[in-house]
Amino acid sequence: MSSCVSHHHHLVRHGGGRLRAWAPAPARARPGPAASFARRRVARAAMSAEAPSGVAPAVPAAGAAVLSEMVEDAAVWCAVHGLVVGDRSDPRSGTIPGVGLVHAPFSLLPARFPMPFWKQACELAPIFNELVDRRTRQVDDFTARLLEIHEKMMEANKKEDIRLGLHRSDYMLDSETNSLLQIELNTISSSFPGLGSLVSELHRTLLKQYGKVLCLDPGRIPRNWAASQFADTLARAWTEYKDDSAVVMMVVQPEERNMYDQYWLVNHLKESVWKTLAQVEAEGKVLTDGKLVVDGRTVAVVYFRAGYSPNDYPSEAWEWRARLLMEQSSAIKCPSISYHLVGTKKVQQELAKPNVLERFLDNKEDIAKLRKSFAGLWSLDNEEIVESAIEKPDLFVLKPQREGGGNNIYGHDLRDTLIKLQKEKGESLAAYILMQRIFPKASLTPLVRGGVCFEDLTISELGIYGAYLRSKDKVIVNSPSGYLMRTKVSSSNEGGVAAGFAVLDSVYLTDETTRCRVTSDNIMN
Repeated sequence: MSSCVSHHHHLVRHGGGRLRAWAPAPARARPGPAASFARRRVARAAMSAEAPSGVAPAVPAAGAAVLSEMVEDAAVWCAVHGLVVGDRSDPRSGTIPGVGLVHAPFSLLPARFPMPFWKQACELAPIFNELVDRRTRQVDDFTARLLEIHEKMMEANKKEDIRLGLHRSDYMLDSETNSLLQIELNTISSSFPGLGSLVSELHRTLLKQYGKVLCLDPGRIPRNWAASQFADTLARAWTEYKDDSAVVMMVVQPEERNMYDQYWLVNHLKESVWKTLAQVEAEGKVLTDGKLVVDGRTVAVVYFRAGYSPNDYPSEAWEWRARLLMEQSSAIKCPSISYHLVGTKKVQQELAKPNVLERFLDNKEDIAKLRKSFAGLWSLDNEEIVESAIEKPDLFVLKPQREGGGNNIYGHDLRDTLIKLQKEKGESLAAYILMQRIFPKASLTPLVRGGVCFEDLTISELGIYGAYLRSKDKVIVNSPSGYLMRTKVSSSNEGGVAAGFAVLDSVYLTDETTRCRVTSDNIMN
């Protein structure tokens, strides 16, 4: 009889023991009353969500004991391997490293993802990298403060001989069309290459221990080298600068609970410093030869993990002066102001227009691949589409020029906002774009947050990282560089992990053509 038994059969759990982090662990002692209570609490929490009518639970009641052990093993793995974030309940966790740590929220099992769509997403990464590089030669009039800096660079005929981009293109599988559609292209502060890589290893480790019971193969979770590949590209950019005494400067927010994701990149770099925008303004200067010096150190590469949101410019003076100072220097920017602008929603919408891609790319096959991934995108000067969105708001998303999660507008709020914008007219219309709403399939998933496992209907979003480095006419790096899978409760409109809307996940590749969730239906006592 196969060891993979359906949840209608009774199954004695195979093997035993804890997950092994680095070496075989000694035999585990029988848990005391407190530990037993904690496990029962996790198991009850895991079964607390009621499945909608007609939807099978991801975790049957008979498997709750094994599930609770998986949750505990996973939490220990997170602590041992640094899959952690700052605890929001501790005010010091965003400023003092090592204080107030909790495991990053994660899905207990990986999300099934069809191999054909995975290959499609990976193939798109270098094409989007090239598009970003070519699109910077022409930027539309939007995002006024960023554009003001860009125009100053254009007036000064400022040339960037070395271009560096660490991007992430986000996708969902649309159940209506069974196609892979792009959500957005991130060109600044593409987060979670560090922690996202760790979740892939967490899931591989869990499936090595429990895979036979679950009938799941850990080899179907693709390796994720996002952190090391991003760090390698930053290091190669540093080499191109040709100054052994210079450093890589990471521009960060004053309070950053996701600092440990950033540390995973720093660990791979030879020499790096962290500075806020305000510190750069206070400590920085550009020498007559163009070198950027901050706190007495020459900066070869500026890597932005801040500066993508208006919240990063609270003083309306110091931070913007810092941004201009860095842009005026010869330091390699990741991203430059022009790369940053290409990642805005308005440029995404403009690129989706007929015959626009042809202005920047020559390869017809590449153009066709990109266009196939575009969802419907429209400016608000398209009156017919705006009226359709007012009439059927659930079929659209209204997106402002903002990054970081929590900004998109849906449903009745979308209708009310469009009616208000129609009355205001003028420049307010240019601050938004309309996008076709994508409807991925939802599935029941065990999610773990704060040490407690709960089950809910979820949908997932796949991000493919891309690294790009060009020195004058020579392209040094242009490749996909790992991935990020995020899963959120299907009732939530937003999807940011750092913003608290989603959990980290990984990919389980399948040969099917539609995406569904890996469930733990085969977990038994």
